[in-house]
Amino acid sequence: MDFPDLLRLIDERATAFRATIAAAPSLDLPVQGCPGWTLRDLEEHLANGRRKWASIVAAGPADAPPPQPAEPAEFATATRAMLDALEEAGPDRECWGWWGDSQSPLTTGAAARHQLQEIAVHTYDAQLAVGAPQPLPTEVAVDGVEEFQVTCCATTSPWPHEPAIVDYRTTEGPVWRLYLSADGARVERLHAPSDVAASASAEASASDLVLMFYNRLPMTTAKLDGDPKIFDQLIAWDPTA
Repeated sequence: MDFPDLLRLIDERATAFRATIAAAPSLDLPVQGCPGWTLRDLEEHLANGRRKWASIVAAGPADAPPPQPAEPAEFATATRAMLDALEEAGPDRECWGWWGDSQSPLTTGAAARHQLQEIAVHTYDAQLAVGAPQPLPTEVAVDGVEEFQVTCCATTSPWPHEPAIVDYRTTEGPVWRLYLSADGARVERLHAPSDVAASASAEASASDLVLMFYNRLPMTTAKLDGDPKIFDQLIAWDPTA
């Protein structure tokens, strides 16, 4: 996705989040996707996080994120600051990121890509809390399937089980393949049918796949094929352990 589109969609999802919060009958409503949180907690989390990422982007290359103020941030102000910092930096400036050994680069473009997904999923959380959940917009969700795989799954940490291949098929068309082996996890988009069969596959809308990746929907939401235990192993796997 082009960088200007990422910024546009961040702004759109942030606007949808603010609208949901404003329409909520109470900020004390529980957030099912974040057990133990209320809507107030969710809003504070997003506000403080966007302020943090505004400072990370502005700081450029670093070994750690900059220290943060103790006082809580305001969501709209923090989001605007992050978008301004991203726009000023452009997509290719290096910056700190927690996904060091993944397939995502340590750049402001990768930061923007992940920020879009975080705000989109938490917007779904807020909508669900008020009883009006909506699927992630298709443009956001299709990019989100790949973004989650390259940022949160790809790693050089050894896969502790038998080597496997997992396909994620979207009903919108695109397919991504995850290779799991002693060399870690690697992701690629399939642009044509492969002669190599997958060990397991999951097919659903891109929105449902992203929400499954973030544990907002059960894996059984998808049409599953192949060895089901691989999905249980993926959910339980902690490459940092």
